[in-house]
Amino acid sequence: MAEPVAEEKLIDVLSFIAKERNIPFEMLLEALEAALLTAYKRHYGSEANAIVTVDRQNGDYRVYHRRNVVEEVVDPKLEVSLKQAGAPYQPGDFYDEEVTPKEFGRIAAQTAKQVIVQRIREAERDTVFNKYARKLNDLVTGSVQRYEQRNMYVLLEGRDEAILPLSEQVPGEAFRINDFIRAYVVDVRKSPKGPQVVLSRSAEGLVQRLLELEVPEIADGTVEIMAIAREAGSRSKVAVRSLRAEVDPIGACLGPKSSRIANVSDNLRGEKIDVIRYDAEHEAFIMNALAPAKVISVELFEDDGVALVVVPDYQLSLAIGREGQNVRLAARLTGWRLDIASETEADEARERYLAERTERTAEDGTLEAATEPEAAVAEVQAEPAAAAEGIDADLIRKLEEFRRERLGDGE
Repeated sequence: MAEPVAEEKLIDVLSFIAKERNIPFEMLLEALEAALLTAYKRHYGSEANAIVTVDRQNGDYRVYHRRNVVEEVVDPKLEVSLKQAGAPYQPGDFYDEEVTPKEFGRIAAQTAKQVIVQRIREAERDTVFNKYARKLNDLVTGSVQRYEQRNMYVLLEGRDEAILPLSEQVPGEAFRINDFIRAYVVDVRKSPKGPQVVLSRSAEGLVQRLLELEVPEIADGTVEIMAIAREAGSRSKVAVRSLRAEVDPIGACLGPKSSRIANVSDNLRGEKIDVIRYDAEHEAFIMNALAPAKVISVELFEDDGVALVVVPDYQLSLAIGREGQNVRLAARLTGWRLDIASETEADEARERYLAERTERTAEDGTLEAATEPEAAVAEVQAEPAAAAEGIDADLIRKLEEFRRERLGDGE
């Protein structure tokens, strides 16, 4: 074991540790006091109401027996009389009597070292946790450190480890050891091994933060991102609006010669970014969201959250997109279920939808009607006197039998 640090150097050592580890100096002093108190109680008994203080200037430590000042002493270990304490003490004050053992320095140094190291480790963990908790839902940069069970471990700021789980990785993205990586913080957890920072490359928030970095108008609030729909590694749609009439939100996001959006795409390893103009009118917003396809008309059925969209015949495949990607992203962006039909088949598609809607309504009505007998039974039970006056006994008996059968079925 290393030689204990001399008392006169204690404050200097703690100051050095505080600066090197970025730990508050007062936190280290409190950890030292707790360690010394633990050492004292371990060797001299815990029955005494002891406290330990460390001088903030020279590092000297003292052990005190703390008792309450009272008029009449009941427990001498915890109380001291006003007469014994003397002036200027008053009842209710603390009376501290120094009881520092002569050999306490050696015992304290041996016992407290491990406790202090543990407290420092805990303080470091809290510092790291708080640092990345403030970066939750924000961007961080680092370098790829290693892979374990297909999970990627990233070194942030050269010292803090984070994990990029397989579920948050983008299919097809390949990073090698020591590659630079920019990711999005989706979670910060406390674990027995220390804080765990969870990153993502597939989150929609990553697209938003990259746009904020590249587009000054978004960063200063002139242009606002209203919604994002993303299929990570392939394509994203971003709906934007401008809070100033003279600023074009799409032009601001694209930048000169589309340089801004190209930088975002490069950070996402070539993922395509479609910038869509947001519109408070649902029909117009849906038309914009289906770009690059052109839309003839949009009919909304708000009760069902469905929009019937008609496009030119030659634009149908473009509106749907490869494997349905374009319409899928547009639906997620707008929050509507989109039913796309070509101009030729529009009337047929509308009639088919209305027929299905009518059929669903009829089924719902049947289900409601099926519950009416139960309601009638409940009404008879709630008002037996009134029921007896207006309903004959045979009907009541049949309703009771029906209720028992339904309850039996439920069981």
